[in-house]
Amino acid sequence: MTSAELRARGDRDQDVVILRGDLDTVNAAAAADAVLAASAGGRCVIVDLSAVEFIDCCALGALARVRGLARRAGGDVLLAAPREPVRRLLDLTGLSGIFSIHATAAAADACRDSPRQTAVRAALPGGQPR
Repeated sequence: MTSAELRARGDRDQDVVILRGDLDTVNAAAAADAVLAASAGGRCVIVDLSAVEFIDCCALGALARVRGLARRAGGDVLLAAPREPVRRLLDLTGLSGIFSIHATAAAADACRDSPRQTAVRAALPGGQPR
């Protein structure tokens, strides 16, 4: 069972989606929909994975697809605080080199406006400086 909580940050063009539980084939679409809704309009979304116990390839693929959609719209999806099993799957699938992964949601928030992050977004297809 998984749940998603959206925490909006009104002073920024950004939201935090907190995912909890197990992310697998059964609930991958619901988790991806929550992240996709938060990224509407080119927003930068932080996905807090600190409460995710397990993630399978289907759910990870769904998050990667949402990241692609967000980037094409001028936004981004940053991952924060993945536990070891989640981090291991990100590494095994090669997605740790695709996603921007941070130790905490606060670290992802700080990175969002860094000159390097803006340059990386601008250099990639669909990326736009913000």
